[in-house]
Amino acid sequence: MNPTELLLEEIRPVAFAIAYRMLGTVSDTEDLVQEALLRLHRALASGERIDSPRAFVATVTTRLAIDHLRSARVQRERYVGEWLPEPIVTDGQGDPARQTEMADSLSMAMLVLLESLSPEQRAVLLLRDVFDYGYTEIARIVGKSEDNVRQLATRARRHVEERRPRFTTSRQQRDELARRFFAAAREGDLAALEALLAHDVELTGDGGGKVPALAQVLRGRSRVARTLHNWIKQGLRIPGASLRQAEVNGDPGALLLDAHGRLVGVWALEIAGGQIRALRSIVNPDKLEHLGPVADIGSLLSARRDRRSGDR
Repeated sequence: MNPTELLLEEIRPVAFAIAYRMLGTVSDTEDLVQEALLRLHRALASGERIDSPRAFVATVTTRLAIDHLRSARVQRERYVGEWLPEPIVTDGQGDPARQTEMADSLSMAMLVLLESLSPEQRAVLLLRDVFDYGYTEIARIVGKSEDNVRQLATRARRHVEERRPRFTTSRQQRDELARRFFAAAREGDLAALEALLAHDVELTGDGGGKVPALAQVLRGRSRVARTLHNWIKQGLRIPGASLRQAEVNGDPGALLLDAHGRLVGVWALEIAGGQIRALRSIVNPDKLEHLGPVADIGSLLSARRDRRSGDR
């Protein structure tokens, strides 16, 4: 690689980190990052003096993301069923302190919360509280006064804090709770599942109108436990199906796989105060393609029905 190519590869993860948290979609993030890096490459090739290529890309990435969110709002409103971010599988490596800080902003819970902010509020909050940019630099990036940026940050922060769980759980407690949850899921133990859920737990499914999913958010310990129990029973009837634990967006989760290792869906748990407060299930195949081969759920369900009919 030449020096410019090395520079672009070095900056790419930073651009992806900003764009993904802004957009919540991997494919759009990759397109946006590519455009931001291309603009940097063109500027450097033309001889333009750029004191900080990283700041240049952060600025372009943020502005492109704001524009994208404005245009995507109508599309989101027309989305069939509940909209959830596209999941990413995280490996939990790197500096533990920094990882914890970054993982919180990467979680499904936070990305869903960010959806309720305006594009500018979202950008300001992320740049200030996650990426540690100063208000002066943020003002330049988003094209607003520093006072305006401070106000946006305050409002966004207040909005997020009001909706965040008040009690946290240590990583060790969180991982143990997740282990017990998935053990109960594999064993089909309804009572054990229910005991791990908060009384006001929420279950959200995102099928995007492409595959069967919950039409709206389901709330309440008993209802959620029974629904999960039924889902698991149905899944286990698919020959070779498995539930593989994984870290999803920095939190405990699982990959639902068919007999050939193709992805059926992704579960992400939200744990706080020693209880599971939310479970988010993404089965829209369009939101899973970036993770690998995706199963044809329609074919799996049809094959299962055929086998059941043949057994009668």
